[in-house]
Amino acid sequence: MKKTIMSTITTLALLSSILLAAPAKKMIQVKGSYTMVNLVQILAEEYMTKNPGAAIAVLGGGSGTGITGLINQTCDIADHSREWKQKEIDQAWEKGVTPRFFIIAVDGLSIVVNEKNPIERLTLAQVGAIYRGEIKNWKTLGAYDKPVSLYGRQSNSGTYTFMQEFVLGNKNFSMDTKEMNGNAQIIESILQDEGAVGYVGVGYLYDQTGKIRKGLKVLNISKTPDGEAYAPTDKAAIDSGKYPISRPLYQATNGKPNADAARFIAWETGPEGQAIVEREGFFAISPAHKAQNDKNLK
Repeated sequence: MKKTIMSTITTLALLSSILLAAPAKKMIQVKGSYTMVNLVQILAEEYMTKNPGAAIAVLGGGSGTGITGLINQTCDIADHSREWKQKEIDQAWEKGVTPRFFIIAVDGLSIVVNEKNPIERLTLAQVGAIYRGEIKNWKTLGAYDKPVSLYGRQSNSGTYTFMQEFVLGNKNFSMDTKEMNGNAQIIESILQDEGAVGYVGVGYLYDQTGKIRKGLKVLNISKTPDGEAYAPTDKAAIDSGKYPISRPLYQATNGKPNADAARFIAWETGPEGQAIVEREGFFAISPAHKAQNDKNLK
């Protein structure tokens, strides 16, 4: 009996020693863009299902939060829906962080209103004027007599920055803009407000059946008053640049990503990951994007 007990104790001690010696699986920490968070969570879940040993945690917080996290080395991958600002690149270099960028999807930033609004199209300049507060009633644009109710994002959002730079001409948003935490909040607000207008990522337009959400109208946008207007859901218009409010969606790492992060990024930007990108309502990356991604993974 004593011999059996001693043998059991020895075996348990040996197993304990092996477990303690084995390195714990490091979880990949991904943080950032609210526009990207749902997409990247789905990508991570499907990747982990196919790779049982993988461990990935995905959080939102906004593009600025993800970029700050990478600079402070509190995450492995930063999601961002805008390019880094020069001051962010300078801060990174000061802390020994050398950001390396990957494009994982393309987004058609969508201008949306309540379905009761009769307006069908706007010019890029009109969208800017609306969000600067220069157009306060829809009747100014030939629509119905109802005050414009503005919905947007918070200032730490990459979408906010993108809109301000590329649509508002680097001018300030109207003080009347209601700042929402994410795309989903903007959508829900527009469904309840007949005078509402908002901007959201194209992947948030659809319901579970793959159709534009009931109660929502997606506006066609033209570059000039007499130019043809295009929808953000038109992949050909996105690829050709005819839809004027499109943008890449990025991930960044500190230098060459570690082996686990590199495998995840390669899968995201490969055939399986890109099929999910399109399934979730965004657009697949171009061959040029793929070639640059592959170069940055080496």
